[in-house]
Amino acid sequence: MKFDFTDEQYALRDAARELFEKESSPARLRELWGGGARDARLWRAMGEMGLLGLMIPEQFGGMGGDEVDLVLVLEESGRAALPEPVIETVAIAGPMIAAGGSDDQKQEWLPRLASGDAKVTVQVEASPFVVDADIADALLIEKDAALHLVPSTHFDAAAIQTEDPSRRLFTVTAKLSDATRLGGGLFSQMFLRGAWATAAVLNGIAMRLLEMTVAHVKSRQQFGRPVGSFQAVKHKLASAAVLIESSRSCTWYAAYALAKDLPDAPVAISAAKAYASEAEGYINTEALQCHAGIGFTWEHDLHFWLKRGRALEQAYGSARHHRAILAHHVFDELDRGSER
Repeated sequence: MKFDFTDEQYALRDAARELFEKESSPARLRELWGGGARDARLWRAMGEMGLLGLMIPEQFGGMGGDEVDLVLVLEESGRAALPEPVIETVAIAGPMIAAGGSDDQKQEWLPRLASGDAKVTVQVEASPFVVDADIADALLIEKDAALHLVPSTHFDAAAIQTEDPSRRLFTVTAKLSDATRLGGGLFSQMFLRGAWATAAVLNGIAMRLLEMTVAHVKSRQQFGRPVGSFQAVKHKLASAAVLIESSRSCTWYAAYALAKDLPDAPVAISAAKAYASEAEGYINTEALQCHAGIGFTWEHDLHFWLKRGRALEQAYGSARHHRAILAHHVFDELDRGSER
């Protein structure tokens, strides 16, 4: 058995990295932080490349792929601190509309999502906040154990202040009806998909923080030596590298479990999100310490990833939340074992 990605999946990752580095540079992030307007070019370019339709069936203009095809692209979006609702639109909304939408909902939304002509954001019942509600064409909302797909004409959004202006949050008020309801009893899947996708993005953020920190400690001189030559610094960054690579493997298995609809998928997702939040949290702290005060200043790019990472550590369940889920699972398994 081969435990690796295909050449096509690696090629898609490389193409995504090239696009994101070109269209979502730190200079572009700085513009958004300074109040610059959103630009639709990147989203449409992602649609033209097929990234937005990776998990949308071919009959609706997508590529008919699965979570294993998407996971490396999600990492790259984190590595670039991409200022777009990739988690919400690509990893959650598209697959869930394909699985539970009516024929009319599928025909209306899936081709537009695949091409980049539309964005759908989401709200899970556990959170009052919605990402990029001001630019979304529809909202996939979880309410009273049901999912609703609400067009932008039927919800109002109010902005709230955030620490990351390139990931804007809103509160929403939506008008729900039988016509907006999705079928299939899939409401429990939205949070799980969000947790898995966020874990993948966190891994990308952690990778970028580690890359930036290694480059900095190699060039920064102290006592006539590069800072990175000191053993204490080496230990910190070596520990970060081990945590990140372990977290990536955990998230990749969660992607496989989701794609194959394995019974342990929920457990794998909770393990992945807990691990990713902790791994990113560790390098987030160490990156700032190794950069010293400059890492949190406006002049340095590091703070884009520091703040995005801190926000996503809590999104779709913190590490503590998912460890609690895993603990309940272990106790349930022990109880079942004692009964046998």
